[in-house]
Amino acid sequence: MSADNPNPLRMPFVIGLGELLWDCFPAGRLPGGAPANVAFHVQQLGIPAAVATSVGTDPLGDELVAFLTAKGLRTDLVQRDPVHPTGTVTATPRPDGHTDYVFLEDCAWDHLRLADESRVAFTKANAIVFGTLAQRSAGNRKLYHGELHLRSDCLTVYDINLRPPFYEAAWIWQSIEMARVVKMNDDEARILAEMMSVSSASPEEVARRLLDRYSKLDLVCITRGGKGAIGVTRQETVEIPGVSVKVVDTVGAGDAFTAALIAFRLYEWPLETTLHYANRIGALVASRPGAMPDLRDEIAALKAEPRWIPFR
Repeated sequence: MSADNPNPLRMPFVIGLGELLWDCFPAGRLPGGAPANVAFHVQQLGIPAAVATSVGTDPLGDELVAFLTAKGLRTDLVQRDPVHPTGTVTATPRPDGHTDYVFLEDCAWDHLRLADESRVAFTKANAIVFGTLAQRSAGNRKLYHGELHLRSDCLTVYDINLRPPFYEAAWIWQSIEMARVVKMNDDEARILAEMMSVSSASPEEVARRLLDRYSKLDLVCITRGGKGAIGVTRQETVEIPGVSVKVVDTVGAGDAFTAALIAFRLYEWPLETTLHYANRIGALVASRPGAMPDLRDEIAALKAEPRWIPFR
């Protein structure tokens, strides 16, 4: 059991901090939002999770809370905003496998608050995952950069998840400064390489630069779609190949990878095994519609494999 979960009799607890919204596809809408997706998949892996977010008091908000409840996630950290609407994003898959997004602005999750009971939950969380999109509001940035700096004993995971035009370099650097694990995709790695004026945009070089710059940072993971993923620590670099899968849409695949990364990091799995299974779980999501497909049967099959290390 890792230092992040010092009591071997207590299951770890994970919080996804940020947006919860409706992904509106051409064929209909499905629950989404990167931190919420991560919490959902952490829960599917067998670790209790909650989403710290805000939705409106409208019917769309009611449906999202009911969905989380039905899936077994804690909803006591979901605020209800009587002024701002529940978030939505129009998600349009492209033939190249990527997705175009148009986000509703000034919605409930742009106005996060932490009540006293939420702060208690934050002090007990073993891992907190956050991203960049919800930092588009100044109030949220103040909350993030205040609360997360206080959690030196927590596995803080920054899933960069850039959604133009809702990011600035300053937000990214401040977020990495708070993180012990940073995860990004290869497009985001190229953006960071340009920001750092790195002549070589290789994933390993970007990761090494970040590890050199930020002393709190332990691990940088970069997903590369069909080319697999790479993980870099100060001691090792591990690269794994991609998983062949018929892609339905890529929405949430990276978030499922992040969820697995968090779960396996909490239980101190070797990096190569961590990346192997995180990549497979991400590929499973890419083969299903929406960001939160039910993968309980598939995960049960993975857990039966000899290579899987039981959670203890």
